[in-house]
Amino acid sequence: MTATSSTTVTMPSTPSTPSTSSTPLLQAALPPLPAWRRKLRRLLGHRGLMLGTAILAVIVLAAIFAPLLAPHDPFDQDVTARLIPPVWQAQGSWEHILGTDKLGRDYLSRLIYGARVSLTIGIAAALISGLIGTTLGVLAGYFGGRTDAFISYLITTRLAMPVVLVALAMASLVGGSLKVVILLLGLLLWDRFAVVTRSATQQLRDAEFIAAAKAIGASTPYILLREILPNIMGALIVVVTLEMAHAILLEATLSFLGLGVQPPTPSWGLMVAEGKTYMFFKPWVIVIPGVALALLVLAINLVGDGMRDVNAPDGRN
Repeated sequence: MTATSSTTVTMPSTPSTPSTSSTPLLQAALPPLPAWRRKLRRLLGHRGLMLGTAILAVIVLAAIFAPLLAPHDPFDQDVTARLIPPVWQAQGSWEHILGTDKLGRDYLSRLIYGARVSLTIGIAAALISGLIGTTLGVLAGYFGGRTDAFISYLITTRLAMPVVLVALAMASLVGGSLKVVILLLGLLLWDRFAVVTRSATQQLRDAEFIAAAKAIGASTPYILLREILPNIMGALIVVVTLEMAHAILLEATLSFLGLGVQPPTPSWGLMVAEGKTYMFFKPWVIVIPGVALALLVLAINLVGDGMRDVNAPDGRN
């Protein structure tokens, strides 16, 4: 009998590719990113936050470097050059890029210096109201009982008063000026700070780290300033941005009605008020400061919404 020989065919080996099922295992094996890198990735990935930050940075830099950027003195008057249109219109001039107002003052210069007024009022009013509201809210949320009842009564009383009407009444009695506007808005816009911090403090006062701080003998001021306040800072940042935008709009309203910043101080609300007579014939005199005001408020709100999303625990962008 003849034995048949069997031949073994060897197939060429091909490099093995990792299966998709092993991808989660590889990701699980990677070390977790540090907290600051995760937060930075969320910051850079939030389009609204980046857009608002860019617009706000441009306005802030323009306000800081106003003496270097403004082509003219914002207070210089030239009645022979009154109501010159912007450069993109037929009779515009590059000497006055955004034109001039009814007294011949350069509109671009007044717009740049007006950013200083709006930002100063927004920041100062938010700081004053934040100090008042945060103090009341933390005390009410931490102590509870009669303290909470009394502060809640103050918050309810404040919410019952219309901000615009009270501000108009007080400004008409005291007289409008930059300091008066800042003080009025600071004393009228603290309620949102109080409501938010009271609710956040009530959620934290029974936490384990607060109980641990009490167990080691930490004082009440230490717990409030070092334990509770840092943990509600994310919510406070959002409220600060909202109240800054609110204060800027209220200042523009008061200035438009003649009870806010007084002339010749450049204010965007005052610029709109001074140009309302010519709004049908020279619409740019109210469009330019109106657009600047809208951009500033939009940028602040975008930053506030972005900070809320970045600090959210659910990881949304």
